[in-house]
Amino acid sequence: MQEVRIGGAIINEKTPPYVIAEAGINHNGEIEKACAMIRVAKEAGADAVKFQTFKADEFVGDPQMMFTYESQGKEVTEPMLDMFRRYELGRDAWFLLKARCDEEGITFLSTPQNRSDLDLLLEVCITAIKVGSDDFTNTPLLRAYAHRGLPMIISCGMSDMAEVYMALEAVGALDGHPTVLMLCTSEYPTPPEDVNLLKLRTLGNAFPQVVLGFSDHTRGPLASSLAVVMGAKVLEKHFTLDHDLPGPDHLFSEDPAGLKEWVSSVRESWTILGSAIVRPTDKELVNKKEFQRVIVASRNIGKGEFFSVNDITMRRIPGGKGLPPGLISLVLGNPAEKDYKQGEPVWLS
Repeated sequence: MQEVRIGGAIINEKTPPYVIAEAGINHNGEIEKACAMIRVAKEAGADAVKFQTFKADEFVGDPQMMFTYESQGKEVTEPMLDMFRRYELGRDAWFLLKARCDEEGITFLSTPQNRSDLDLLLEVCITAIKVGSDDFTNTPLLRAYAHRGLPMIISCGMSDMAEVYMALEAVGALDGHPTVLMLCTSEYPTPPEDVNLLKLRTLGNAFPQVVLGFSDHTRGPLASSLAVVMGAKVLEKHFTLDHDLPGPDHLFSEDPAGLKEWVSSVRESWTILGSAIVRPTDKELVNKKEFQRVIVASRNIGKGEFFSVNDITMRRIPGGKGLPPGLISLVLGNPAEKDYKQGEPVWLS
């Protein structure tokens, strides 16, 4: 597995998962909400908060293109261009949000839709470039972004293995460019049967040069927790200040309490993975003395008597000091070297 650095964080197979709280466009074009989301992400324990930087006119080609989504309990259909225009933030807003992230002690990330957006984000001083699934097959854009020299985080929703290979080739990941490949299903929300976390194993075997991640569009923390077990080192999930806000992404996003639970679940999953070395924990070593049985005399035995199966048994004793049952063959048929009372641990010299 490759090593990737985002801000001050090192991400590799030995480090805890890197957690990104995806604000996206859930600020609804309001800088106050965006700042509030930064605070929520920090309080939830995320490593980074990510937005989306765009000019709607530069990536939506047809002003008549319609988009349908569910919001506030009803189905909404409107021109995609009009929708994205509402969620644009001006140039100065990005510098303010970066400064607010620095104040809160959380890494600022944002997905640029176009090269001009990346130019702006580079001025803001991002530490990695995130590309969404919508541009995963846009190899000219991927090459241009990777040429800037920053680590790449790329989501592979809607793509097959050939497209994954072409995208990784475009960003230079196969030649060592630091890259996080995010497994993603571009369904909002994603039903359990379409998550397919086994893809992480396939991608990891095919492309050991990259760090694996998971962009989670399911409800709840379970999928991300399982992804950690499957080797995902970067986890990302949308969140909102309130599910009842208008907009396309609020419904499937986590609220502040859900975000906190998700982050905690991801962290705990990593802790639960623990060590691959098979040995008792420190607490188990203490419990071992109390829980495991030792060889004891089943009756009073005089010195010189030969031990038979009727003379010994296995019992728990205080402190656990004694011979383990696995050494019974060394006791049977041999003479007692001292007098033993019933229940006393049997020893060998």
